[in-house]
Amino acid sequence: MKLLIIEDDKYFAKTLKNQLKPDYAVDLAFSSKDGEHHAKAYDYDLIILDVGLPDNDGISLCAQLRRNGIKSPILMLTGEFAVNKKVAALDSGADDYLIKPFHISELQARLRALLRRKAHAFHAKVLTLGDLRINLADRTVKRGKQDIVLQRKEFQMLEYFMKHPGTIISRDTLIEHLWDSDAESCTNIIDVHIKYLRDHIDRPFSKKLIKTIYGLGYKLDV
Repeated sequence: MKLLIIEDDKYFAKTLKNQLKPDYAVDLAFSSKDGEHHAKAYDYDLIILDVGLPDNDGISLCAQLRRNGIKSPILMLTGEFAVNKKVAALDSGADDYLIKPFHISELQARLRALLRRKAHAFHAKVLTLGDLRINLADRTVKRGKQDIVLQRKEFQMLEYFMKHPGTIISRDTLIEHLWDSDAESCTNIIDVHIKYLRDHIDRPFSKKLIKTIYGLGYKLDV
């Protein structure tokens, strides 16, 4: 899962990123202009947007993102309690809001709720390809009758492959969707995680599902 935090308080934004990094890849933007650029350039699973930004207010930016066709769930952060401000945030296209100060556990719970809604919109809670099956709700994986335990990043990578079966997916695409921008300089990061994933879902079985398409990337196919 990849998140974008648009927040002009750099210390607060970096603190949030560090708190969320165990579960998500997180990019930061410190202005409305930078946030809009990131949101257009990458397909984020969720956007955390502060109402107060130096070059534009978050409500206007939220509305602009929706006009631009950005469909990622948006959680608005606000320090104001006024009902009209909350209404304006939701009317601009935000999916939820959270009032500062807040506890990180509440933020994490709201993120999980919004991401569950997105998963429901995708319809499938269980994805299958041949004898491979992953459950998005409880994050379990089975191949045939064998249970497979994956680390967080390998599960996310497998989920992305399962949502794009038979599609050639480049290394750049995997980095864009599964890692924050800081990881782009790690040229072998994809190869390492593909190896880990193959060790679990391919090597113990006669039929291999992960195919290397030389010069292009990888695909998951029966």
